[in-house]
Amino acid sequence: MPRVAGMTGTIGVGVVSIFRIKVRLRHFARHHPWLNFAIRSFVMFSAAFGGAYGFIQGSTSQNSGYDPHAFALGASLLFAIACVALAALSMRMRFMAKRMRALALHNDALVDRNWELKEAEERARNLFEAQGDLIVIRSADGAISFVNDAYCTLARQPREALVGSRFELEILQQGEVANESNGTSIHDQQILTATGPRWIAWREGLVRTDAGHPAELQCVGRDVTDRTETERALGEARDLADAANRAKSRFLAMASHEIRTPLNGILGMSGLLLDTALTPEQTTYAKAVKTSGDALLSLIEELLDYSKIEAGKIDLEHRPFALAALIEDITELLAPRAQARDLEIAAYVDERLPLQVIGDAARLRQVLLNLAGNAIKFTSTGGVALIVEPGAAPNEISFLVRDTGIGIAPEAQQRIFREFEQADEATARNYGGTGLGLSISERIVRRMKGRITLTSEPGVGSTFEVAIPLAAGDGDGGEHQRFDAPDLTGQSVMLVAPQSIEASLTARRLARWGAQTCTVSDPAVAQALLAERAWHAILIDRALGPAEVERLAQAAIPHAVQRIVMFTPMMRHELQPAAATAFTGYLVKPLRAASLAARLTLPADTAPSLMADDLVEQAPPKPLAGTPGLSPGLSILVAEDNEINALLMRSLLARLGHHAVITTNGAEALESWLASDSAGTPYDLVLMDIQMPKLDGIETAKRIRAREAGQKVRRTPILALTANTLVEDRYACFEAGMDGFLVKPLDRDKLAEALAGLAASRNVAA
Repeated sequence: MPRVAGMTGTIGVGVVSIFRIKVRLRHFARHHPWLNFAIRSFVMFSAAFGGAYGFIQGSTSQNSGYDPHAFALGASLLFAIACVALAALSMRMRFMAKRMRALALHNDALVDRNWELKEAEERARNLFEAQGDLIVIRSADGAISFVNDAYCTLARQPREALVGSRFELEILQQGEVANESNGTSIHDQQILTATGPRWIAWREGLVRTDAGHPAELQCVGRDVTDRTETERALGEARDLADAANRAKSRFLAMASHEIRTPLNGILGMSGLLLDTALTPEQTTYAKAVKTSGDALLSLIEELLDYSKIEAGKIDLEHRPFALAALIEDITELLAPRAQARDLEIAAYVDERLPLQVIGDAARLRQVLLNLAGNAIKFTSTGGVALIVEPGAAPNEISFLVRDTGIGIAPEAQQRIFREFEQADEATARNYGGTGLGLSISERIVRRMKGRITLTSEPGVGSTFEVAIPLAAGDGDGGEHQRFDAPDLTGQSVMLVAPQSIEASLTARRLARWGAQTCTVSDPAVAQALLAERAWHAILIDRALGPAEVERLAQAAIPHAVQRIVMFTPMMRHELQPAAATAFTGYLVKPLRAASLAARLTLPADTAPSLMADDLVEQAPPKPLAGTPGLSPGLSILVAEDNEINALLMRSLLARLGHHAVITTNGAEALESWLASDSAGTPYDLVLMDIQMPKLDGIETAKRIRAREAGQKVRRTPILALTANTLVEDRYACFEAGMDGFLVKPLDRDKLAEALAGLAASRNVAA
């Protein structure tokens, strides 16, 4: 086996050697064609001459045995062989000529293709060179292997000097490098040129220019100086705009503080003045002052809200709140304003809605108060209804504010949602207003991912619909919301009231509870219908007139189990004592669902009382601290630099039964607090103005808290008195250690409530 393998290897080597010899001979023949032709011609001539000469010489010799026939046959055979060879050679020449023509055509195509490639390469090179972008290719060691004209121009050196060198442009600034997924790196550089600094955006990546050679680094740079300068200008403009917004916010905060400070005195003093004995004329003037102050305060609030929305500083809360309670609170809050204009206002919350939802109750209240307030302002007869129903989408709630006012023309319905716009100039002159309320409401609703739409007809009324997604809460809506809707299935209820919004919504609620409701607007017709059936309840609106109401109530005694009269708070004193015995209950408008349900389910023999409705309508007001007969008042330190506001605080606190010590700046307040603490008679409360001379309220509060922490004394409650309503101001108060804040102009009820709670906690602690 080894011997065979060796022989096979030897044969293989010989074949390879022969092949190499043939290749070399062919290569020699291609390079020396005339020598090849001469050798071939000599060999062919020698072979032909030698064969013919030998044949003739053999045939003429003595011993050849010459036979003419055999000679002729041999000559013919040779001639035939020669003819066949010539024919084969001719055919081969023809085939070779055909192949040569095909090769010539192919060669022409290759020449054309080569020319096209050269032309394309030339165009690409010209385009490559004509590019404004900088192009440079470097080898692995950093040497330049190619540059274009743009790079040479920027470098101010010829191509011959750059190629092969390691030239680098002078870099002034280097930007951050970003890497793409394909391996390309991107970065910006500021380089120094003859015309000054320029910004170049570079794209660098490895390329392979030829097989068998290492990859090279291709760098393509584009001059982005204009773009960079534009971005820098835009950045500076953005910074200026942000600074302008901050300046505007500071200006509004300052303007708000400066306006609210005297406004606090105007509203507070007018309120104190109205509490004194005045002539009717003086009362009218004092009420006018207070009304004007309230209008100015509303304008300030709208401007601040608009500024916050413009600056994007409105943050929405997501907290659970009782839906029905919010709506009924809004109607009760607006009821005095509506009733003063002889208008009705009523609310209806669909029972299919959850008792508690999650959202921003304060912002929703603001939107609905604005819409309902506008509805009251632009309505002269009829009333306003606030209806809450399930919306079209899941978890969507629809709030409808419907009025019977002047309406809005179609061409003005979109314009009224813009800033400082109203339906027309006549409306602005007749009704006043800034035109910001609807714009603010629309932006708040949009921020809550809801929508607000309007349907209106001039002279008929308007309906604003606010649709907002509100998820259901886990709670039950609070104690005052947990009431069982009465089952009035098969029960007859007569509602005697004018054809009004309150009556229609009450009838709708009774029908949902299963009652067979009969709504009558004429007392005489109602009295005639009493004998037709047994009535579970009859509800009579006091707006029909005192005489008709009393007459109908007396007639309903034998026919109706429940006899309920409905009236506004202003009508309470008009109810005659003689008529009280005819009624089993009372309801104050606007009606609450819980109140109506409670009245309809009371036992028939319940003794009537004129004030019985208070047990259902609302809890009795809490007594204020300082009221005679209660615990002694609080010792309160007031830090207020404005003399009028200081006088107002002293008067308010004195009327509430508290003792006030007034200081005019933070330093005096701190000194007074330290003196009282050292004397063993610490203050129960500190009312601290924020902006004061010498030492502001924030710093004063911090020093008080630091002193308390150092000596471990009793913590004194501190409430901020601030005219600033920005969120950052409130955060600053809490960070300084304050327990809360009261916004100027001061609300007497809120002040009394805060002091009453503090007094109650002090009594419990004692």
